[in-house]
Amino acid sequence: MHRAAVGALFFLQGLCFASWASRIPTIQQRLGLSEAALGVALLALPAGSMTSLPFAGWLVAKRGSRQVVLGAMVLYGVVLTGLGAVDSLAGLMGVLYLFGFAGNQVNIAVNTQAVGVEALYGRSVMASFHGLWSLAGFVAAGVGAAMMGWGVAPLPHFVGTLGLLLAALAASASFILPDGPGRNPEGKLLTLPDKSLWGLGMLAFCCMICEGAMFDWSGVYFQRVVHAEPGQVGLGYAVFTASMATGRFLADGLVQRLSLRRVFQLSGGLIAVGLMTAVLLPSLPTALLGFLMVGFGVSSVVPLVYGAAGRSKTIPAGVALAAVSTIGFLGFLIGPPLIGFIAEVVSLRGSFTLIACLGLGVAILGSRKAD
Repeated sequence: MHRAAVGALFFLQGLCFASWASRIPTIQQRLGLSEAALGVALLALPAGSMTSLPFAGWLVAKRGSRQVVLGAMVLYGVVLTGLGAVDSLAGLMGVLYLFGFAGNQVNIAVNTQAVGVEALYGRSVMASFHGLWSLAGFVAAGVGAAMMGWGVAPLPHFVGTLGLLLAALAASASFILPDGPGRNPEGKLLTLPDKSLWGLGMLAFCCMICEGAMFDWSGVYFQRVVHAEPGQVGLGYAVFTASMATGRFLADGLVQRLSLRRVFQLSGGLIAVGLMTAVLLPSLPTALLGFLMVGFGVSSVVPLVYGAAGRSKTIPAGVALAAVSTIGFLGFLIGPPLIGFIAEVVSLRGSFTLIACLGLGVAILGSRKAD
């Protein structure tokens, strides 16, 4: 039951985030925001996440992940309803900052819980938890599309999501791992990662640059390089996200069969080969095949990195996860603008070639990762 309860937490976290993402067009229209103004507003969310990272690790180490995840998850749902009620750009930015802050509190605490479940099972289960997060994204996207089709405003939609979250938390709370404070609960707010955590952080950094690029630029690539028909422009993104979600449910079994090192090597190879397939053979079928490979490649890296970080023997799991997340999240932030800059100087295909090289970086760094 511990695994089911923690799986529910991952699903609820994904449901909250994707519920917001599914209603961005509605909120943009209601507030009368231009694309530029919306882009500025959206920066508040990663700002909140980055601010939260060191504090989240410290709080989990001090109070324990069970207490933090229950409180932060409720806060996350409440702030989500606030996003449905904002009536100005300034209000949207303020609530998005809180949404990013609360979301990352949940992220560090729920991954710490997942590390505890892995310890009970004695094997890797982290990737399947992240698969549930991805599955929630598909569910929330479908619900959001239905809500927009029925003309339901974001606020009642988000209130309904909050109600579901509270009911699920009440049902699963007694099965969440009852951990206490971590080691050194009175330790520093900021803790520098050791050598092994730096290596894991760089693995996450390379992978999350690839993820960020695919999330933000896949549609543009299919439009400008593949020259897909208007109705096919979104196929690359759809194939990528579907294969990423599927790969997360398969990754834990692969670790048992192959080893953590081999899975990292395989993941990096798939990213590199998939991107180069799309770059060198930019027709619709081959580009879709390439994006499919990239989705499988990136699917397992970050969950498995988090699992390895949570098993650190030098600092508490929550602090280790926060340190590795900070390094990795920087990659997610710089990936999309880096693609744009290189595309302006060279070409979009040149940008994707660089991302393929980072896939090789995942394979090389993974080769140095001890099992």
